[in-house]
Amino acid sequence: MALTITGLSKTYPNGVRALKNLSLNVGSSMFGLLGPNGAGKSSLMRTIATLQDPDSGSITLDGMDVLTQKDEVRRVLGYLPQEFGVYPKMSAIDMLSHLAILKGIVIAGERKEMVEALLQQTNLWDVRKKSLSTYSGGMKQRFGIAQALLASPRLIIVDEPTAGLDPAERNRFLNLLSSIGRDVTVILSTHIVDDVRELCPRMAIIAQGEVLLEGAPAESIAALDGQIWSRVLSSDDELRAIEAELKVVSSHLVAGQHEIRVFAPSSPGAGFRAVPSGLEDVYFLNVSRQARN
Repeated sequence: MALTITGLSKTYPNGVRALKNLSLNVGSSMFGLLGPNGAGKSSLMRTIATLQDPDSGSITLDGMDVLTQKDEVRRVLGYLPQEFGVYPKMSAIDMLSHLAILKGIVIAGERKEMVEALLQQTNLWDVRKKSLSTYSGGMKQRFGIAQALLASPRLIIVDEPTAGLDPAERNRFLNLLSSIGRDVTVILSTHIVDDVRELCPRMAIIAQGEVLLEGAPAESIAALDGQIWSRVLSSDDELRAIEAELKVVSSHLVAGQHEIRVFAPSSPGAGFRAVPSGLEDVYFLNVSRQARN
């Protein structure tokens, strides 16, 4: 399924420019949309999901005009927003059946079969009769995916799905997304670099409403091979001095000391060692470069 976004711009009434002439091509696989909070990811997802109109630009989905053929697009779209509300006192099976009716699945036998299959697929079958208010964060997200899969969509959008999940629930959710991504196009919007590295054969990095990089994570990482250097510093003054001289990609505290990663074509000096590049380096390098510009 081909999703083409061309020249998309959006400014809200409060003056915030969320999208700035943004263009992207999303193929028929898991596509990662990576960026910091406030980058414009949710604005882009809401626009693709037909929930808001841009000021300018176009979006086409397999020949359909997303901005004018909203009803047709919604029939092939599944959406899990960042904030997903449910009726807390309803059971999962009743809520999913209710949402299936709203999706147009009115034949009782067909609806029952679909709802039960989705509860099995999302590993919620054993708790299908429990009220949604008793679900953990990860269970609620898996229910969110179940409702997004109603009516067999061809495109699924998930916005910050693993934020706030514990490691075990995050792994369960990522495994579920991975299995879904083999059959339909999934856009995964997140600020968590590892989610994109583990799942997505293609990605884009955006910040301040603009695309900074688009391509394959593996190729972006390979482009930095031999140019990432690490060093442990003993003081804040040493960190500030190096930040003034070199292109520091990131800094982490390890046992009270700063471990820095620096981008340089060759060794930046004594004490530095070459380290393998990673997607986090790609991300921080592009975001910091855009912030400087």
